[in-house]
Amino acid sequence: MLDRSQDPANDGYQLIRRAPLASRTTFDVPAVAAWLAELTRPQALPELLARPEFRDLPRLVLGGGSNVLFTRDFDGLVVALANRGIDVVESAEEVDRVRVSAGENWDGFVRWSLGAGYVGLENLVLIPGSVGAAPFQNIGAYGVEVETFIESVDAWDHDAARFVTLQREECAFAYRDSLFKQQRGRFVITSVLFRLPRSRPLCLDYAGVREELAAMGVTSPTATDAASAVERLRLRKLPNPADIGNAGSFFKNPVVPATQARSLQASHPQLPVFHLEDGSCKLSAAWLIQQCGFKGYREGDAGVSDKHALVLVNHGNATGAELMSLAERIRNAVRESFGVGLEPEPVVL
Repeated sequence: MLDRSQDPANDGYQLIRRAPLASRTTFDVPAVAAWLAELTRPQALPELLARPEFRDLPRLVLGGGSNVLFTRDFDGLVVALANRGIDVVESAEEVDRVRVSAGENWDGFVRWSLGAGYVGLENLVLIPGSVGAAPFQNIGAYGVEVETFIESVDAWDHDAARFVTLQREECAFAYRDSLFKQQRGRFVITSVLFRLPRSRPLCLDYAGVREELAAMGVTSPTATDAASAVERLRLRKLPNPADIGNAGSFFKNPVVPATQARSLQASHPQLPVFHLEDGSCKLSAAWLIQQCGFKGYREGDAGVSDKHALVLVNHGNATGAELMSLAERIRNAVRESFGVGLEPEPVVL
């Protein structure tokens, strides 16, 4: 039974016992948290975490729930960031510094930045989730990663028991990775400081963006035009979490040594390969999965999107365990067929 704590002493958070989590994640799978704290004031975190009933419990920070899969109930404390605010802390001629609260909606922030005349985030439009989750996953799309525009990240450090500010260089950003993900559970991101330029070359040479602009009749694109092109591409190629439960791309594109990539391309000339600066190669996970016959595949209500082979979907009543079982079947098939391991993007609990 849902039990909301109305204790007026809880300044900055509201507690819920036995909290259903399905509606708080884009996979929409059934799960219950022993405790959930809706946090509106980050400064209340030390008080919240010091409560006797939470000291020995596992903790999970939940933003928009777009990058997590619950395979069972969570017998601990879920902290849901609900703080809001976008503040221009310093305005310069070419680049502004903008601090954004972790609880802000990511897509809403991207659209705010476009409306304010900034350039850079347009390729990251329509990515679900919160601003606080963006550095955790180092979100990216259509040739752009969020780390490019991050100056620093404000967070609560459980180990040090204090609030810290981590500069971009300290965040260990990598492909869909960061210090926050590597040391999961240590940090609660409370806000992110961005450096947003007013002028910057658009990133248009990835995955059909120029072709989409041409189809739109745009010959001299602005950042808003680029965002519109990316939005059209995403809506056409990826299922909308509002229509069917999913967390976007479920697997990372695997990175392999160049020798392995050449060997695979010799056997499979159609395999898309992207050469990276360090000499390694990134392979298309979607292509590998599709070659194994999983695009549009379905086991009960757990399935793979017929729009994109990288996206696992909940057709209605799938459990997290059923979706993870399907993910393991896909990983095993790709490993057996191509000798390549796939790593999930979402946090799996």
